Amino acid sequence: MKHKFQDLAMLDLYHNRGKVKWLIFIASLIISVGSIYYTNTLVSELKEREKKQITLYASAMEYVANNSDNLTFIHQGIIQENHNIPVIVADAFGNPIDGQYRNINFKNNVTEEEIDKKLRAEVQRMKMDYEPIQIVENQYLYYTNSELLTRLKFYPYVQLSVILVFGILAFAVFNQSKIAEQNRVWAGLTKETAHQLGTPIASLMAWIDYLKNSPVWEENKEVIVELDKDVSKLRMVTERFSNIGSSPVIKEENVYQVIDEAVNYLRPRISSKVSISLNTHAEDVEAMMNKSLFEWVVENICKNAVDAMKGEGKIAINIVKDSEKFVHIDITDTGKGIDKSMFKKVFNPGFTTRKRGWGLGLTLAKRIIEGYHQGRVFVYQSEIGKGTTFRIVLRGNKENTSEFNVEDPFMS
Repeated sequence: MKHKFQDLAMLDLYHNRGKVKWLIFIASLIISVGSIYYTNTLVSELKEREKKQITLYASAMEYVANNSDNLTFIHQGIIQENHNIPVIVADAFGNPIDGQYRNINFKNNVTEEEIDKKLRAEVQRMKMDYEPIQIVENQYLYYTNSELLTRLKFYPYVQLSVILVFGILAFAVFNQSKIAEQNRVWAGLTKETAHQLGTPIASLMAWIDYLKNSPVWEENKEVIVELDKDVSKLRMVTERFSNIGSSPVIKEENVYQVIDEAVNYLRPRISSKVSISLNTHAEDVEAMMNKSLFEWVVENICKNAVDAMKGEGKIAINIVKDSEKFVHIDITDTGKGIDKSMFKKVFNPGFTTRKRGWGLGLTLAKRIIEGYHQGRVFVYQSEIGKGTTFRIVLRGNKENTSEFNVEDPFMS
């Protein structure tokens, strides 16, 4: 029972991963804002402390300037001990007074003219940061934040940038490892399925051959022929799983003939109230494909269309050669349609509108076309209550290595 609840929790988490992403984003945003707020609070406290320190500094300079007594302890204990806060003493017009500055950095071997130019520029900058403090008549103390305070102001942004870069890299590595693991599981499962089906299919083939050469052949010919067709279908399914679990052979095939075979197999196995039409401007159009896997894609999309139409409607398959590079196959149904927000989600594993569906048909189609054929499959257009068109794009020949340039506004 415990494992069942865990499985349900994981399934719920998977189906609600969009909400989970938003929750993670909001949590990250709260942490980021909190970090910036806390740092800004520290900066404000340090700024206030430096302001008090510079006020004391100005008072000490004023006291020294107005008293001729021996005030060495004030000069050394307060004025000379300022090693952090940049200060400049200037007159009422902002002209720096010779030698009356501290913690201003200069380049090596600067001239007096360069020093004066930089001090004047610093005075203007300091004036924009803080109001100068009057020391005595015609003397003002200009100051700005210490280097430590300046660095602390930018620290949270640097910190968040580092965390963001690390998070992106970690997510990319994790995502790639997850995809690689899924691919290994997928390939292993399909190979094992093909292997397990091989023995009973071989046995069934032997029994059918026996029946064909037995006295019951004439009386049960029709039944045995149908059994033979179903066993052939099982062999095809096994071949498909085997191809998915390995590197399938991709070669030039006649698109019309391949789809026509798939449609002819489907017609007697779907509702008689569903009509399937195959249209093309030329029946000799070729494209790069694995015949067995591509037929599977056509079957999955058509079966999905039959479900969308609830067993009654029309499916139109149109083959169009787009120059010499690509071939478009549009599969259009007259079903209930798909909302634009779901165009990409319909290909997600487990996505289904049926109560008993697994939601793997379109996922498998996407994997086969994009993973093995280096093609594209997507919802080309859809209108609620009128129907949907899925477009498959295949490469026209093996020499074609061009990038896709297809009309897919939701292309990932």
